[in-house]
Formats: sequence, structure tokens, C-alpha cells
Amino acid sequence: MDLTVHLLGSPWVDRSDGLSYQVRSRKSWALLACLVLSERPQARSRLAGLLYAEADDPLRALRWGLAEIRRCLGVEVDGDPVVLRLPPGAVVDVDVLRHGSWTAAVDLPGLGADLLDGIAVRGSAAFESWLLSERRRIAAAAEAILHEAALGRLAAGDLEAARTLAVRAAGMNPLDENHQALVIRLYRLAGDDRAAEKQYAAVTGLFAKELGVRPGIAVETAMRESRQERDVVADDASLEAIAESGAAAVAAGSVESGVRSLRTAVRLADRAGSDRWRLAARLRLAEALIHSLRGLDEEGLATLHEADRIACATGDRAAAARARAEIGYVDFLRARYDRAERWLTDALAVAGGSPAITARVSTYLGSVQSDRAFYPRARAHLDRAIGLAGDARTEAYALSMLGRVHLLTGELTPAAARLDESIRVAERDHWLAFLPWPQALRGEVHLASADPGAAARVLQQAFARACQIGDPCWEGMAARSLALVAEAAGDTGRAFDLLADARTRSNRLADPYVWLDAHILATQCELGHRHGHPGTGVWADALRRLASRTGMREMTVRALRHSDRPGDRETAALLAADIETS
Repeated sequence: MDLTVHLLGSPWVDRSDGLSYQVRSRKSWALLACLVLSERPQARSRLAGLLYAEADDPLRALRWGLAEIRRCLGVEVDGDPVVLRLPPGAVVDVDVLRHGSWTAAVDLPGLGADLLDGIAVRGSAAFESWLLSERRRIAAAAEAILHEAALGRLAAGDLEAARTLAVRAAGMNPLDENHQALVIRLYRLAGDDRAAEKQYAAVTGLFAKELGVRPGIAVETAMRESRQERDVVADDASLEAIAESGAAAVAAGSVESGVRSLRTAVRLADRAGSDRWRLAARLRLAEALIHSLRGLDEEGLATLHEADRIACATGDRAAAARARAEIGYVDFLRARYDRAERWLTDALAVAGGSPAITARVSTYLGSVQSDRAFYPRARAHLDRAIGLAGDARTEAYALSMLGRVHLLTGELTPAAARLDESIRVAERDHWLAFLPWPQALRGEVHLASADPGAAARVLQQAFARACQIGDPCWEGMAARSLALVAEAAGDTGRAFDLLADARTRSNRLADPYVWLDAHILATQCELGHRHGHPGTGVWADALRRLASRTGMREMTVRALRHSDRPGDRETAALLAADIETS
């Protein structure tokens, strides 16, 4: 039997065997959504408390709901915890949206519609709170798919289809600079400069009105995009020289000049039709844009999609793995965790067991799971990465992320050991641009260990280094930690000022590390609650919106704990019970 479950928009079920029984109860639809969207099977008591707490016999009401689902789907759904057993080949639209390929997800009939549109469950405040969070998460997933599909169509050279998809993504979230940059870039590539200028003017006005700022470097760079011009055709030796000189300039710190050379190498390789250098130049350019020249992740992401397409066409599995790993990394930074996991898992599948690629991908996967508060999974990935790392930078990064997991779960001794090791490895490799990150985390370990003096020394050095480098994420992380030092010293006014500054610093470019913004917001909520700050409610609402859109489970719990809305604290307790720390 073929089975398709539609939960986007008005819910319905399609069965190939001709049976057309549909779920009658709104709560039964809600129960089905809970079973499908939960990361693991849920206990009967939890489901009964979430949906049927007001019933005379909540467990009996749950059994009736499960019976409705069983009759509608024609599948087994039982046990404690409750397990929904779908047949092989069954399709659930929200699952395709979160975990499928963009080519499948973009054709979903309910793409962009609300989860369980029209379904309202009265008398269950905890469920309403849960549903609001899930609707935000599904909306964000749809937005991410549209953006990814636009990049995929761009990589295939279908500018019209790419532009249609990019416009839809921008319509869902007009204040996302990367969406707007992609729309403008596509107009420019198509030669429609007038449309690009109109879009730029509209975006500039919108950002000024809503945010009080001008669009950033991603939009400005998109406006400089132009149709490819005819260049002198270069041979392989010339292409190699240009690409290597660009990469060397980036490595030496001359990032902007190096990126210009690498863009030239891409353009010349396309003119020459050299698949080898079309691929190599794109990979080098993308990594420079993402890891060295901040604010241009969007251009780097588009370049990676092109590289992945070329690698697949030429059968270069190693290059495909490398491209997919970096696409996953960008999605990780943007808190598009389902998409990140998809790309990173694909990278492992095509890597052929390469220790270097496996170590890098495992580091990114561990970081994804840590951001989402799946701490045991994070530890497993990061331990694997450390064991396989053949280069100092992958090792230092993996060690820092493992140290962060230990810090977040209250294991201060292993946190200190891992972070100290990360700092030593980075210093030995002269990776000074990375040091503020493990130093900021190490400062927090000192603070949690009741040593504010040591914390202040480490954090002041981390902040100074971050400012010297000009890295928004490292500046924001160090400033947040210094706010905790100020609070420990009794200077709460300075603590709140530093937290506000930390958010401004970490979000000043279009490609921030989104988890860090949530981390700072959570600290504002906690200090605000502790000291009776009038902004606490606003911060809690902002954290709730951000955390629920992205699936940051622990951050969602923290936001709900500071909410006064009915059902939020009950939902926080239910969600917190699902978070394992060891």
C-alpha cells in the first residue's frame, strides 16, 4: 500500500488501497503531528498530558486518538513509548521537507503552508505552545528549502526558475539579507539591471524602516554582480598559476586580493571548459569566502552548489564530499540544522572513508547536535573527529566544540581539559584567528569554577584578540562572557550593557553564528529574571521565536521558563525531560 500523509496546510491522508477514512478529531490530527515530528518515541503519559490533560481519563482519550490514527493510516501505532510504524515507501510531507532532497521538497503541495492549518486544540495550553514552536520550525524549513532550491537551479543555469524560488523565499522572510542578496544577484546575472536596482531600493528602504540600518556587504556585492564577459581563454598552466596565487594570498592574510584572483580563475576556467579547474577554483573560492572573508557566505554557498554539480558530473567523489561538507557547515552556522545534517550525511556517504573528510564532517555534525542539545550524539561525533583528525585546525576546532559540550552539561573538569588542549593545538599551529573562541569558553569554565579573576584575564585577552581580528562571532562570544564576569563582580548595569553590545557585534554581518545570538539572548533572560530587568519579557519572546524556528531545544526550554503565557512553563518541563546530558 502506498501511503502519503499531508500535514502542511489542511491535513489529509492519501492511501492507494482506496480506503478514504480521514481522521475526524482535531486532537487526533494533533497527536499524529506529535508522533511524526518528535525526535524519538514519546511516553503515553507525556502525550496524554500534552493533549488530553483536561479529560476525565487522559490515557483512555489517548487510546481513542491512537485508534483513529490506526484506522486512518492502516498501520500499527502502539506501545509505551508510542511507536508509529509506517510502511516502506510511505511519504510524510513534513519529513520530506526536513530531511529530503530539495528536488523532492520543492514540489510538495503544501510547501509554505502552516503546519496543521486550521487545527486549533482548545483546553490544551501546553499543546498550543508546542504547536506554535513547531509551526515556526516548519516555516523556517520551508524557507530554507526554497533558498536551497534557488541555489540548485542557479547552479544548473536555470536563472528564471532560480529567481522564482528566491523571490518566494524572500517573501517568507523579507528581512533576511541573504534572501534579498540572492534575488538581486539573479536579476543581475540575467542582465535585468533595472529590476535589480528596484529590488535594491526596496530592500534599502525596508531595512531602514524596520531595522534602522543599510543592507550589508552581501547585498552590496550582489549589486556588483554582472553577466559573464568574454575573457582570453587560459590554458591549464595559467589557470593553475592564478588559482594558486589566489589561495596563497588568502593564506597570507591578503584575503580580498586573493578572492579577486580566485573569482578570475573561476571565470577563466569556465571559458576554457576545464572541468578540473572549474571545480578546483570554485572549491578554493568558496572556502575563502566562507572561512576568511566574512559577510559573503551567500556567494560562497552558491559557488559550492556549482562545485557539487560539477563534481557529480565528472565523478569526483572527494570533491563532492568536500563541497557538501562546506554546504553543511554554512547551514550549521545559519541554524538550518535539518539541512545541515542532510548535506553532512551525504558528504560522509560519498567521501569513501577518507579520514580527513570524515574528521571534518564529524566535527560539523557534532557541532550541529550540540547546538540542538543532543549532547550524547555530539560527544560521539566529536570524539570520532578528534581521533581521525590529521590536521591541527580540525583537531583544535573539534576539541573546542567538545569542551563546549562539557561546559553546557556542567562537566567542568573535562571542559577545562579539552579547551586547554584546543588552545595549545591552535597556538602550536599559529592559528591566532581561532584562539578567541576556545579562550572565551575557557573563561566561562573559570567563572563556573568560582575563579572570576582567572576568567577576567582570559576573557579580556580573548576579546582584545577578537577585536583585532574583526571577527563578529568571537567578539560577541567574548563580550557575553565578560558580561558574566561583570555580574559576578556586582556591576549588573555593565553586565546588561555588555550583553547588548555582544548581540550587536555578533549580528553585524549577514552570516552570523545563529546559536550564539540565542546564547546571548538566553543570558539576557537569565540575568534579567534574576535582577528584575524590564526587558526580560521582550528578550524571552525573541529567544522563543528564534529557538523554535531553528529547533534549538535547550534554548526553547530557557525561553519558555521565562514566559508568563499559559502552558509555556508546562511545555518547558515536557521538553526539558527529553534533553539528555550524558
